[in-house]
Amino acid sequence: MKTEKEKMLAGEPYDAHCEEMIAIRTRVKRILHKLNVTEYYTDHFKDTMKELCPNSASNIHLEPPFYCDYGENIYAGDGVFINFGAVILDGARVTIGRKTLIAPGVHIYTAEHPVNIEDRRKWENCRPVTIGEECWIGGHATICPGVTIGDRAVIGAGAVVTKDIPADALAVGNPARVIKKLNQ
Repeated sequence: MKTEKEKMLAGEPYDAHCEEMIAIRTRVKRILHKLNVTEYYTDHFKDTMKELCPNSASNIHLEPPFYCDYGENIYAGDGVFINFGAVILDGARVTIGRKTLIAPGVHIYTAEHPVNIEDRRKWENCRPVTIGEECWIGGHATICPGVTIGDRAVIGAGAVVTKDIPADALAVGNPARVIKKLNQ
């Protein structure tokens, strides 16, 4: 029988409010507290960042405050920059390609909840998010579960990305739509 964490990572419905999942998120909250009150350019910050996001490159630049559910499901590549106030709900894998820039207040969600109230009381599920290399995600943009953003794409400030965005595209609005092809 699978644990609730194993179900979550497999993209299956799981109970996010069971003791197992609460204990994991409580541990992460303690790490986030350390991270969010530590000076960036210290060994302590780098050690805390590695503890929180062990699957991310060691040279990502993250400006506190930062918030996430688990941390271990964030796979940020070399040279990624994550600005103040980012929120990453990483119940599923969140891949951020190298040299991608994430502006202040960006939210990335993998968690989904059923529309039916009876189901919503019992379970949720997660779908991965993938952001390509050398992207720029504008301030307060929201990336929804299951979305893939192609390499070098730009997401305008405040956009709500509900569907995949191709490489070399500028997408804006709510819901986000491609308004221009870039780099051609």
